[in-house]
Formats: sequence, C-alpha cells, structure tokens
Amino acid sequence: IQSICGFVSPNNRNNHNSLLKKLKATNVEGGDLIVGESCTGERIAVVGATGYIGKAVVRESVRRGYSTTAVMRDISKGKNDEKLKDASLQQLDVTDRDATEKKLFEKGSVDVVVCCLASRTGTKKDSYGIDYQASLNCAEAAKAAGARRFILLSAYCVLSAERKDPYALQFQYAKLKLENKLKELTSDGNNFDFVSVRPTAFFKSVSGQLEVVDSGAPFVYFDLDGKGKCATCNPISEPDLAAALIDQVADDTHKNGAWNLGGPDDGLSMKQQGAMIHDILGKDGEPKLFGVPIGIFDVIINGLQWAADTFSSEKLDDAAELGRIGRYYAIEDMLTTDSAEKYGRTTLREHYEYIVKNGQEYDPYTTVFGNANAKEKFKTEREEETQ
Repeated sequence: IQSICGFVSPNNRNNHNSLLKKLKATNVEGGDLIVGESCTGERIAVVGATGYIGKAVVRESVRRGYSTTAVMRDISKGKNDEKLKDASLQQLDVTDRDATEKKLFEKGSVDVVVCCLASRTGTKKDSYGIDYQASLNCAEAAKAAGARRFILLSAYCVLSAERKDPYALQFQYAKLKLENKLKELTSDGNNFDFVSVRPTAFFKSVSGQLEVVDSGAPFVYFDLDGKGKCATCNPISEPDLAAALIDQVADDTHKNGAWNLGGPDDGLSMKQQGAMIHDILGKDGEPKLFGVPIGIFDVIINGLQWAADTFSSEKLDDAAELGRIGRYYAIEDMLTTDSAEKYGRTTLREHYEYIVKNGQEYDPYTTVFGNANAKEKFKTEREEETQ
C-alpha cells in the first residue's frame, strides 16, 4: 500500500504482472520494455529526493533493483525516512554551482540522473534559481560524470510557455528554458540525452478539500462563465508518476523530448471532484458546491501588481505572481486525452477512498484548501475508528 497520496490496492499489486502491458519501445539492452517493471541494472541518482515526488521515485527505483543514490540538501531529513530505505544518501546543496560541479558525482559513478527539483513558490527568483539553474547544475554535473541520461520532472503546463500564452507563468518559462538548454547539452553527440516528463497534476493537489467537505462546508470551485463551468484534469498518483519516471531509464520513446502525462481517468471537473468526495464520505443529500467567480482573481492580481509597480516592491510582485498561479490552475484544463499520454492504474476515486479511510498529510505547497490542524484531526479520527 502506498501511503498518503497514491493508493494501490493489494490486489492490484499482487496481480501486477498480469496487468502490465508490453510497450512498443526498446530498452538500452535491446529487449522489450515492461511498463512499471523493467530494470537495466544501472546506477541511478535522484536529485530532490526528500520532495513529494522525489521520495516516491527513490522508492520505485530501489524496488526495481537499481543501485540508487538519493541526493538532498539536508541529509538529516532522509536518515529516518522509510521511503528512502535501502538507498544511499548524499548531502549537497545543488544551488551551489561550483560545489555541484566538483562534488555531486564522481567520474563514472552514475548512469542516469532523475531530477525532481521544483521551486516551492513559483515566484520568478525561486523559479529561475531552482527550476532552471539548480536543475541545470545537476544536468551539467551528470554529463561531466559520464551519465548517459538525464530525466527531468517537469510540468504539463509548460505548454503555455511554449505557446507563449499571455498568462503563462514565470516557473513555466523557467522550466521551458531548462528544456531548451538540455537540448543544447545533448546535441554534441557525446552519448548524453534527456527526457522531460510533464505530469498534469498530483493527487495531493486535488485533495485539499476533503476535510472541508467532511466538516459540512461546501466544496469550492471557480466558476469560469457564471454558469458553473470549471476546469478539468486527470491527475496522476504519486507511485504511478514515479514508475513513469523510472520507466524512462530503459525507454527511448521520448528521448531528447517531452512526454505530457496524466493518470488513467477521463477528465474530472472540479465539480465532479467535489461530488465524488461527498459520495465517498457518505454525506446525505446533494453535494454542497460553491462557485467563486473567476473575476475575483483579476481584482486581486491587478491590485497587487499596481502596488508592486508603484512602490517597486519585489514582495508585492511575488504576491501578484502567486495570484496568477492560482488563477491559471482555476481556468486551465490539466488534461491529457491521447492514450499514449495516460499512465498508471490508480484512479482518483481509489485515492479519495484511501484518504477517507486513512487520512492524509498536510503539505502547504500542494494543498489548495484546508489546514494542518484539520487534516491531523481527520486522520486521528479515522485511526480511532479502526481501533
């Protein structure tokens, strides 16, 4: 059983081999790639290993049988973490370019690097410092050490930066700049390539209102047209995304390119998500749904940006960017419809059923609504019910 966000039932895991399909791709050794299982026997390093997805990637890499090194800024955060069990731990601040170049990888010590770094806030300074520069530091160090592949955890919404949408965000441009730089790094024929995996959304980011609905309050969504229209997505579970990333060690299908990736669901709107939570919690009557007019974002963003420009305030400029991030995810569909861009076995409903029974951890960086106390109270109550 995968904890917190990505639930895979024991039956699914026990029948795992019978559920796998052969993907029409060739691994580095010339054999067929088995989705979710293939292992080339190489040495893997995961950077950003104490992050939400990074931990899952380390666990999946170890499960497959790879010799795995988990790289983190503070090794004390990883020593007692069960998800990092059986991986070698390495401490390094990869924002330090000189230290990363000299100390991250010894020559010949690593074959594939999986980069799970992501800015916490999405503001311009943070995005270009982490999503671009720190990630580039790792890619350059990987190439210098003789690694053959760099696997990047990116984001589906980078498409907005590619299209040059007027509402594209700073972190999207930072990630796109990195992808373009990786193309340069891999263009010299020195046996170094990359894959950028762009997930639509994480389960945790669409689970924040569970405790809100359980308390009897309405599920909040953003009304885009005054008639109840709202954004749609097909998020992917933590373990499924980790498996997809580790698949790229052996899979050349997306070599030197990007893979837009969602979970197995058809698109679910925010209203459908709210109704699903209401149903799984066993609430009586019709789901309580409250639509917030999308225009409220414009008022907030424009006010903050005016103040930022008037007073030359970086802090207010960052606040305006955070508002734009909120608005972006309220209006944009994070949705893949091509079967080649869907992956995994865990549906959003299965995830909701799991966290209704077991509770979930609070993460201020991925949780849109709710708070730490409410989540801890909900989790404690569920544990008491099972005793």
